[in-house]
Amino acid sequence: MATPLSAERLLKALRDEGLTVVEHRSWRTNNRNHKGLWGPAHGVMIHHTVTSGTASSVELCYNGHSALPGPLCHGVIAKDGTVYLVGHGRANHAGLGDDDVLQAVIAERELPPDNVANTDGNRHFYGFEAVNLGDGKDPWPEKQLLAIERVAAAVCRAHSWSQRSVIGHLEWQPGKVDPRGFGMDWLRGRIGARLAGEPELPPTEPSKPRFEPFPGAAFFKVGRASPIVTSMGRRLVAEGCGRYAVGPGPKWSEADRKSYAAWQRRCGYSGAAADGIPGKSSWDRLRVPNV
Repeated sequence: MATPLSAERLLKALRDEGLTVVEHRSWRTNNRNHKGLWGPAHGVMIHHTVTSGTASSVELCYNGHSALPGPLCHGVIAKDGTVYLVGHGRANHAGLGDDDVLQAVIAERELPPDNVANTDGNRHFYGFEAVNLGDGKDPWPEKQLLAIERVAAAVCRAHSWSQRSVIGHLEWQPGKVDPRGFGMDWLRGRIGARLAGEPELPPTEPSKPRFEPFPGAAFFKVGRASPIVTSMGRRLVAEGCGRYAVGPGPKWSEADRKSYAAWQRRCGYSGAAADGIPGKSSWDRLRVPNV
């Protein structure tokens, strides 16, 4: 028996598994809790949307339709692997299913045939809809299959469940065929292998260097003391334009002016334009680190 994840924990679990997650509109409060209980949670159910197009599929799953109000799941998995969260709480995705299947999921054992529809699945399952026509012809890109695997693994990892807690709609409710196009035993095999290791986090982009904005020509006058002057002087030395006997130091000096004039000439300036007083163009090219 498991208490459903809070919205924050669900979002974190998905992102920690390396998924790109989009929070769609007011997903945190979009639910059917007024129609029945949500929890205890026992598993993850995978569906296909029988639609095409990401934006329209996400809107449909968020709003529902005249015969079935939304949300129709907790998340929509697009063809490119992006996960759109559309609901949190009870969602209209599972319907009535087989009580023996539920007991097998709880025990994490092999599933029996689903031959009755007598148990409320909306109460006990997280639901994820993958964008696919479900006609057996619409392809399943590897990015999408990997995202389905990661979504299921993320929720299982957060609850300390095994891959046996993941089922397809077709294994829950008689007459359903989704997801169509891959086998659930095959998917559970991938999920099990993933759960055996650590989450694969997305590569972190190196932080971009930050540079001092141009402080204005009036900043550079004799006696001005600032760490910016020191940082600028170090950059000039690194560029081979330093004209310092000692330093550079924090006070603007004649040595700083001569060093900057050398940099201006390096940049192609001459005459009055290479007087050693920084201008915005040459300053931006020098890229003085933040201090």
